[in-house]
Amino acid sequence: MKLKYISLILSTILMGSCDLVTPDEIINPNVDESTFLSSDNPMDTWVNGTEKEFALHLSDFVELMEILSDNYFNNYTRSSKVFDVPQLLFTDADVTKLQRHIGALREMADYGLNTVASADSKTTTADRFHLLYIKAYSFILAGDFFRALPVKNAGEAVEWNMQMKQAMEVLDEALPLAQTNEDKAFVHTLYARAAHRIGDRELSVTHARQALSFSQDFFHQVQFDSKNGVLSGVQEAIWSDWFQPLPRLDFLDPKYFQMNSTEQRPITIAKAEENYLILAEAELASNHIAEAKSQLTALLKLVQSRPVQTGINDQLEGRYNGGLKAFPNDPSYRVQASPNDSLRSGLIIDRRPPHLIAIPYISGTSVTQSMIERLDNHDSALELVYLMRQEIFFAEGRRPADLGIRLPLCEVEAAKVSNGSKYTEAWIPSYVPQNYGLDDFTIDESAKTVTITHNMNRVIVENAHAVEVAPFE
Repeated sequence: MKLKYISLILSTILMGSCDLVTPDEIINPNVDESTFLSSDNPMDTWVNGTEKEFALHLSDFVELMEILSDNYFNNYTRSSKVFDVPQLLFTDADVTKLQRHIGALREMADYGLNTVASADSKTTTADRFHLLYIKAYSFILAGDFFRALPVKNAGEAVEWNMQMKQAMEVLDEALPLAQTNEDKAFVHTLYARAAHRIGDRELSVTHARQALSFSQDFFHQVQFDSKNGVLSGVQEAIWSDWFQPLPRLDFLDPKYFQMNSTEQRPITIAKAEENYLILAEAELASNHIAEAKSQLTALLKLVQSRPVQTGINDQLEGRYNGGLKAFPNDPSYRVQASPNDSLRSGLIIDRRPPHLIAIPYISGTSVTQSMIERLDNHDSALELVYLMRQEIFFAEGRRPADLGIRLPLCEVEAAKVSNGSKYTEAWIPSYVPQNYGLDDFTIDESAKTVTITHNMNRVIVENAHAVEVAPFE
């Protein structure tokens, strides 16, 4: 670990913490490393600062991954204007930024676990647990979204599947430190997620079941804090009119709302729903339709039990407001997921004055019990699983991984590592439409219908045996 890099991290964390003070109680953001390590409770400061950086970095990931997916279109001038294409160049500053976020989280966790813990006798099991799950999550982000990244300073680029295995090794360390059933369910869910992505069905199912044995309704969130300047950038993008959802997802937006001017909504990074989805997908891989339907029924019951915020005033959201294209803003519109799909009502909600809206903010879905009961074959059931994944993980930055899209190694890193040239091209599967096709739709004003150009959940099923998607197939 380079001293310069640690100095930068120290500066960032200390400026975001209120625990390290000078003798006259004035916060001093310029304390050097030795002074910091010999201060009172340095681990408490380090964990707080690392959690702050985790929140800020995660917000950046969610913002950019939502644009990259078919969930949102950037209808404004701020944020990336090329991820929607999708155009993912190794010279893109956002690609570099996301890669640096992953490295910073890993290094912050390691520094806390190896250096700060050695200097602070008051380090607790909870402190170590927090740093370990943040480190594991940095590997999960790398495994979900990049082709390959270094796992240590100046090290060779390690491919995405090995990043997931690194995540599981760290989760093995974290699990004995989990002190509550919710924490145990959280770790097992992250483990199930990592194993699912690399296609290890047996391991993923084992951890999904273990997670549910500890809690059938847990969720784990990353918090923001407007009082101390820890602000969610993705909330600004979604709550304002930058990002517009694909019309069939309109009923889920805005997941990050504001009931007052200072509210900062948390981002969910793990929840029990994922385990039911994994179990259902695993059953389908063995063509166990009835068992998969049973898991989806339990999942639907959980989603329907999740809280819904009522009384949200989203009346300034005109679904256009001078943006690049108009989006439907009238509940009388019916929506079809592709030209070959049936029209559905109730997907677009009325946010025009004087209407207030209600939004589920942990999980929501348009799937009904009757839709589950009608499933009679593998492909229709797998498509429904991926529809529910899309809706349940909406605005959580998860969708590009399900679509099989991976970012390249950035230019700076590629020039530093011996195998960097192998990974400078993005991984965009041939079935992913170009030229903004992921977000494309047409509106028939006279018929009050909206037609999505590509039903990407069906595209996933049609390409289920490709290496990029549907890991259990």
